[in-house]
Amino acid sequence: MAEREGPSETASTSFDLDSLAVGDRLRLFNFTQRDDSTAYLWVLRAMNVLRAVHQVQVHTADVARALAELGEAHADVPAPGDLNLRNMLDVLSGEQDRGREGDKVLHRVEDASRAGTLAAYRNRQSVYQFTEIGYRAYTAVEAVIGARVEDANLSRLVFADILADLTALAAANRSADREEIYRKLSRLDAVLEDMTQRSARFYLTLNDVARTTDISPETFLRHKHTLLAHMSDFSAELERYTPRLLDAVRDVEDSGVETMLDRVADVDGRPMMSLAARREDWRRRWTGLRQWFVAEYPVEPKAVQLQSATRDAISGVIALLRQVTESRRTGVSRTTQLRHLAAWVAGAPDQQAANALMAAAFDLRSVRHLAGAHDDDDQISSRSTWWDAPGVEISVSLFKHGKRPAPGGPQPVRTGRGTRAPLRQKHLQSRAAERAAASGLLKQGAHDRILDEAETRAVLKLLTRALESRTVVAGRLHPSIGTSDVMMLRLIPDQRGSRLRTVNGTLHLPGFHLEITSARRSTRTREPS
Repeated sequence: MAEREGPSETASTSFDLDSLAVGDRLRLFNFTQRDDSTAYLWVLRAMNVLRAVHQVQVHTADVARALAELGEAHADVPAPGDLNLRNMLDVLSGEQDRGREGDKVLHRVEDASRAGTLAAYRNRQSVYQFTEIGYRAYTAVEAVIGARVEDANLSRLVFADILADLTALAAANRSADREEIYRKLSRLDAVLEDMTQRSARFYLTLNDVARTTDISPETFLRHKHTLLAHMSDFSAELERYTPRLLDAVRDVEDSGVETMLDRVADVDGRPMMSLAARREDWRRRWTGLRQWFVAEYPVEPKAVQLQSATRDAISGVIALLRQVTESRRTGVSRTTQLRHLAAWVAGAPDQQAANALMAAAFDLRSVRHLAGAHDDDDQISSRSTWWDAPGVEISVSLFKHGKRPAPGGPQPVRTGRGTRAPLRQKHLQSRAAERAAASGLLKQGAHDRILDEAETRAVLKLLTRALESRTVVAGRLHPSIGTSDVMMLRLIPDQRGSRLRTVNGTLHLPGFHLEITSARRSTRTREPS
């Protein structure tokens, strides 16, 4: 039961420090909104100078002397004689505004021991000191004022120290060295917190650079190489150490996490926290440290997230570099374009013209409804609603850009050399056999013998050509010819007719006489019909 009360106690105290509400904390920054906020800031700086020399409670005369010393080093420090220091210190302590809540950055007490005379005793002898929460508000304001863009960086040298501390933490836990466990855990917590803040500040600075590039591109172009090299080195170092750091965290877990938390809570010297609260606080710190390197589905480790953010930042810087280079080459930046567009819109004759101009500039169009036909319309009833009917496939280019996909370039011609080579060889063999058969017919003739298969095919081929070329003039058939590159076949009208004997039977040619001659000789001696 005690273990369950620990987290609730820690959570309540972490959100209710010194029993101040959120509104009370925000009123601590009221001095930054006053008319003479710079003077109030210098008064607090003077009190901080005195606090640094361990002078906690100060009088108005002490503040005046500190202001005079600051004035010797800084020209914009107001002169103490021109300020009502007592009134300003009362305002900062909340004692001046009795009717409403004051700033309460300071705490005022009366110190009667300062009165050396009765008259001085009758006067106020107030001394002032920072409240704890008020001093945090002052340092927060100073941190904002002193922030510099140039300070943003990613620390790539810290991974070796983290690996060494994790290794030493596992060894200290196995040897039960409580003081060493406390030192290593505290250092790891501080280092990872610093790395988190550095990375967040660095990427926020990159965003600021991207927004202000149109105003000062020279600064970006001057540091672009250093910036890209810095991020690339950090990314490479993080990728190299991540698996080794994961093994080191596993080694610490193998040494016993619960025992380690018990030991560090015993050594922790915060007297205002219970043992259970201290143990729960260290458990929260260890969980945060573990999340940096150990994946917990579906959340990736913070180291992997930082790696992805660094890669995205490198891509963003390269894109920004391209944009800046383009704007410098053309002489027209994005800011100039937007200003000209704003002037055109402001000078439009009516609201309709202004809307049309903005729609054309930013490509604002009406909603495009896409539709397509189903492959098989018979399967879908004409009474089906759009909600119930099955969907159809729409091309990505039509969906995104409103354009149908291009048919694309012509496909390459498939030569099929492997297929054509056997066919060509077969064709050459057929031609060679046909020529050999034609040569045999020329030598031996077609009559008074039996023709073989090849000779029969050669005769039938030419006979078909001769029959197709037959002509009838004045009711009489004229001779017809069928030729090839070797021989020529003539069909001459003859009352007796003729016949050819083949291996498959006898071919009768009634009314025609078949004559076979050489094609070359026939072309030279052919007589006109």
